[in-house]
Amino acid sequence: MFTHFLDKLADDVQARSGVPLHVPKELAECRSTRKEGVIRSWAWSLPGIRRLRATRLDAGNVLQVFNAVAFPETDRQQPLLGIDLLQFGLRNKLVAVMDFQPLSQDPDYLERYMGGLKTLQQRFPAFARGEEMRSYDANRYFSPWLLFARGPVTDLKKSLQNAFELLLSAYWALHDAEQPDPRRQGEVEALQRDYARYSAEKDPAHGLFASYFGKTWADRFLHEFLFPEFISNKTTP
Repeated sequence: MFTHFLDKLADDVQARSGVPLHVPKELAECRSTRKEGVIRSWAWSLPGIRRLRATRLDAGNVLQVFNAVAFPETDRQQPLLGIDLLQFGLRNKLVAVMDFQPLSQDPDYLERYMGGLKTLQQRFPAFARGEEMRSYDANRYFSPWLLFARGPVTDLKKSLQNAFELLLSAYWALHDAEQPDPRRQGEVEALQRDYARYSAEKDPAHGLFASYFGKTWADRFLHEFLFPEFISNKTTP
């Protein structure tokens, strides 16, 4: 289901002069010896985005996962781009979380950066959060207008693809309008580091990955690829 989503993201990265970042072979692809499943990951840098990573887990009809996060350069205060999509095929269930993940909940900050996302939530009412998120504090690193849905794949599939494509367009528009400010670089770097640490502690996917690929691999993947413990303005994956 998520092939189109990965292809669309990769096409956008290429169109924006993105270049691949090195991912260790054993983290770039891993096949489960426990049950059917293969996980593949990619990372890029592009102008104004120091690291954009994407992961796809293919476990056949049981589970499909697509995840992507963009970390802007730290001379930019703009939100991170966060995408988590899960399809449970045997149960015809979809969970989707797509957001401009804010570095601050200050009203002025939200007003400055969330206009495009707010418009999208109004356009796709099925993705207006109507229930609490189970693993995260939605008021910490999520915006009030995140696109969140949990329901039958058959009901959400078409609108999800449309929402995803428009979300990318809105984020690139926000990104292109941002003016770098080196004076805030230390502050932004600290906020991004805190986001990574918080996310690593709360990430519900860690247990899922451990069940497929073992705890040792999942621990390394969490700390070395998903959320490196130290995040500088020029991250080395």
